[in-house]
Amino acid sequence: MEPAVLRDDMVDSLEHESKGVVRSDSIGLAMREVPREEFVEDEQGAYADAAQRSHGTRVLAPSTVARLIEALGPEDGDEVLVVGAGVGYTAAVLAEVVGARHVHAIDITRQLVFEARSNLAKAGYSEVLVDCRDGAEGLAEYAPFDRILVEAAAVEPPRALENQLAEDGQLVMPLGAGQQSLTIVHPDGEREPLGGVAFAPLLVDGEQAGAVERNRTAREERERADRQAQRRAGWEQDWIDWD
Repeated sequence: MEPAVLRDDMVDSLEHESKGVVRSDSIGLAMREVPREEFVEDEQGAYADAAQRSHGTRVLAPSTVARLIEALGPEDGDEVLVVGAGVGYTAAVLAEVVGARHVHAIDITRQLVFEARSNLAKAGYSEVLVDCRDGAEGLAEYAPFDRILVEAAAVEPPRALENQLAEDGQLVMPLGAGQQSLTIVHPDGEREPLGGVAFAPLLVDGEQAGAVERNRTAREERERADRQAQRRAGWEQDWIDWD
């Protein structure tokens, strides 16, 4: 079956009252335009409403993408930052809504940055800027942003991202530790919880896939344990005269 037909079927299901995650015409039209098969390894399953794995990251299910973007509420011409570019699909849908040159995406994993750039170029969205950055630091040189979308969870919104919002902008991200809620954060500090979600935590430098050491604390604990194991016990020390 032609991909365009599959896209229409996918969006029809997302607009149906049984799911109801696509509510606005602009987002429905955008998702009908973006060739999702360019962003996933399993082309046959590209239009199934299910999350997939690609290059060590989770590719969000179409219904999750729709829910995030509906919460974000982008409009034509808005300057948008996506934190957690992944394979680039969310950025491509946003590019259809606001214009490709208004979309900026960052990811802490260099391999994913290259993958997102490649996928976006193949799909016709080469104007989207994708850079390798620590998500919590944002992209200050292109601020302010009308909309910021974070595809990773944290207990509190990173201060740098809040500072990069336009006066009437809004940030959307999952907030919470054990239990997460998709939340709209306004510049004045007001928050609108939108219901439960489950996202991976926002990574800091050293935790990204492919890093030499993914967790400094774990590395330090392991090295300390190794040193402790190699230390000679008191009765083994040459300088002690046990006789």
